[in-house]
Amino acid sequence: MLRKSISFILMLVVVFSFAQTEYQTESNIAYYPENIRKTDSYISSQCKLNFYYPTNVKNFPTVIWFHGGGLTGGSNELPKELLNENIAVVSVEYRLAPKVKAPAYIEDAAAATAWVFENIEKYGGNKNLIFQSGHSAGGYLAMMITLDKKYLQKYNIDANQIAGLIPFSGQAITHFQIRKEQGIRELQPTIDQYAPLFHVRKDAPPIVLITGDRELELFGRYEENAYLARMLKLVNHPSTKLLEEEGFDHVGMANPGFFILKKEVQDLTKKIKTEKKIP
Repeated sequence: MLRKSISFILMLVVVFSFAQTEYQTESNIAYYPENIRKTDSYISSQCKLNFYYPTNVKNFPTVIWFHGGGLTGGSNELPKELLNENIAVVSVEYRLAPKVKAPAYIEDAAAATAWVFENIEKYGGNKNLIFQSGHSAGGYLAMMITLDKKYLQKYNIDANQIAGLIPFSGQAITHFQIRKEQGIRELQPTIDQYAPLFHVRKDAPPIVLITGDRELELFGRYEENAYLARMLKLVNHPSTKLLEEEGFDHVGMANPGFFILKKEVQDLTKKIKTEKKIP
């Protein structure tokens, strides 16, 4: 009996080793078409993405990740916390101020998202399982192209096709860099066409707003997100969450935020697969 049990355990180990998910990374993929890249050298050099995906899994979810940096800097790296998690990750580089002004970087976020919608199924992913996320300025970009439908409409994509919006400390009012470009002082809150709050709508995809501790965050960042969450609920948006990470500042909140992101992607993926009967 003992010998049979050991043999069975060894067989499970062998089966598990062969069943492990394998991954591949493709870097510096241009997400604008060649005709546009030829006419704009900055787009040609800057607008690229890194793509990390499972190679032996079908219908996997994909997280599009926009880095932070105030729309003036930041590093386009695949977040290590999202690797080896049975999901694809797309990290996006976009044009930065002061070389460009709004809405150039928002348009880049939309163009990168359009690339994912157009190509993900070629790699085995599913267009119904594309999630938007990012930290700080990256969270802002994810919020803008999900809530203001015009940016993706340019590519004949309905923003409601996004499986979920899960930003980290994204700015819900008009981003401070855009206010600077418009000559508005830093501490003058503004809600205009460049504010996610301006585009609150009932039919938006599921939204999970994550911030750091309200006493440790950047000026009003928690309160902006709380206002956005409240307005979404007032228009009867069916799936809004607001999560505050107590004890974490604007930078530090990213690490625990990834655990929340992975859990929300997992839960929403399961729900969508059940509803749409995706294997």
